[in-house]
Amino acid sequence: MSWYYTPHPTVVPAEDFDASADANALRKAMKGFGTDEQAIIDILCARSNAQRQEIAEAFKRELGRDLIDDLKSELGGKFEDVILGLMLRPEAYLCKQLHKAMDGIGTNEKALIEIICPQTNDQIKAIVDCYEEMYDRPLAEHLCSETSGSFRRLLTMIIVGARDPQGTVDPDLAVEQAKQLYDAGEGKLGTDEEVFYKILAHGSFDQLEIVFEEYKSLSGRTIEQALKAELSGELYDALSAIVECVQMAPHFFAKRLHKAMDGVGTDDATLIRIIVSRSEIDLQNIKDEFEQMYNKTLVSAVRSETSGDYKRALCALIGNA
Repeated sequence: MSWYYTPHPTVVPAEDFDASADANALRKAMKGFGTDEQAIIDILCARSNAQRQEIAEAFKRELGRDLIDDLKSELGGKFEDVILGLMLRPEAYLCKQLHKAMDGIGTNEKALIEIICPQTNDQIKAIVDCYEEMYDRPLAEHLCSETSGSFRRLLTMIIVGARDPQGTVDPDLAVEQAKQLYDAGEGKLGTDEEVFYKILAHGSFDQLEIVFEEYKSLSGRTIEQALKAELSGELYDALSAIVECVQMAPHFFAKRLHKAMDGVGTDDATLIRIIVSRSEIDLQNIKDEFEQMYNKTLVSAVRSETSGDYKRALCALIGNA
């Protein structure tokens, strides 16, 4: 299965780790006049999330201070966003990003798609539990109030854990599902969107890969071509994201990073979110894919779009290799 790529992170647990020494070094970097930002980058961008939690505990225990509060008072701007993002547990970070995408006027549908669509059931469950704990409101309820139509129904299905567990495969059913997709789109006048979002929200990624292969055998077109011809708007974006993540998640994220840096201005929120959230999962794979797709390294693209401590922090997470 192509989605069984071996994930390679760029941030791994530091060897000879000493939470107490790191806590004291961070305090020293922030004490007195001025801040040693490089020392903060050298420590926090080179530790795993679990190690950062230990540093925060040691900071509290030994120095009687809150590391997050100290970082907030010493840092600013996008550099602060990166560092504070690293200090949150992974699911808490994604919950905060989901909340941000839905809070206030307007909804950032692209952020919702990027966070929700690539997740397996287990990952979604951790996010759902964490969201309610953080915001005292079910994620599904918040999503329903901010989205509508087929797009809302698709996201809700994923959120409530409708997807079959990883490894669930039924080749006969895949043939049937490919036919259902064809009959709901290319095989008729108009489009039955419900068939599309139900199949793509329920099938395990392994199952969907077989469905997409069967679809091509049946219709002579790829599922991507079918989606483009039959759907539009947020539902199209969300279903395309699922298709890309089934086939190769790093490709999906590399494309998102490129889009965030392409043209005038930089979508820093997306840049930070992907680099922080994927650094301990598959950022090395995303880097490799980015270079193959765009003929330049991810680190060189980030360097040309960012500056100062913000740039140094992102490049430390990406790694120069």
